[in-house]
Amino acid sequence: MNARSALFDLYGDHLRTRGSAAPIAALVRLLAPLDIAAPAVRTAVSRMVRQGWLHPIRLPEGPGYELTPKAGLRIDDALARIYRTGGQRWDGRWHVLVMSKVADRSARQRLRASLRFLGYAALDETTWIAPHGSPEVDALLEAEGARAERFSAEHDGDSVELVRRLWDLEGLGRSYDRWLVDAQLLTARAGLNPEDEKAFAIRSELLHEWRKFLFRDPGLPRVLLPEDWPGDNAAAFFDSESQRLLPAAVGFVDACLANSTEVTT
Repeated sequence: MNARSALFDLYGDHLRTRGSAAPIAALVRLLAPLDIAAPAVRTAVSRMVRQGWLHPIRLPEGPGYELTPKAGLRIDDALARIYRTGGQRWDGRWHVLVMSKVADRSARQRLRASLRFLGYAALDETTWIAPHGSPEVDALLEAEGARAERFSAEHDGDSVELVRRLWDLEGLGRSYDRWLVDAQLLTARAGLNPEDEKAFAIRSELLHEWRKFLFRDPGLPRVLLPEDWPGDNAAAFFDSESQRLLPAAVGFVDACLANSTEVTT
């Protein structure tokens, strides 16, 4: 687990509900159980500031960092997908983006990667579809200097077959099966009553591996997925174990935040 990814997980899962900010000393302490050293934390924080995800602030405990509005929007969307709390019911219509051509190759690549992360699939070079629109699209297009016409449309055909053509459901299903086996081994290490620090570390790793599905699983409506979809069992296990480990993990986070003095290592 690299420091940048761990920081995104930490801010999203614990700090978002605690004012979206923390002293740098607390960040260092919180990532120590994940074998991430203080210099790596500081380097990752600096990089996230340059990229517009974090903003330096002065807290009563000392120097700290808070999420930027852009980061807050990204994290809120990610959390809704991780914990499936969006409550969106599919009305059978697809959100369609018809993109203008982007001349810069790097910008095109970033745009494609970001659209996939937001749950879109490419029908062709300029047309992307998703079952639900994303609130991040406007900021993404502006950042990359792109334009898009938007449509809400019904598919005149077999939407289940369309999904199978645009997304690799078989490969995704196998990934969920592998994740479940690994997750069962991981959480077994926690035992029934883990200490706070151990619960935090194992739960952080569980979340980190689960969050990777945001880059592969577009969050398709259940009606478009196979009846025996492996993602259902994986999601149920994640929900159960992340909830079981949460109280002890929260205890560790609270203790680190309560003892936030500057770390000089």
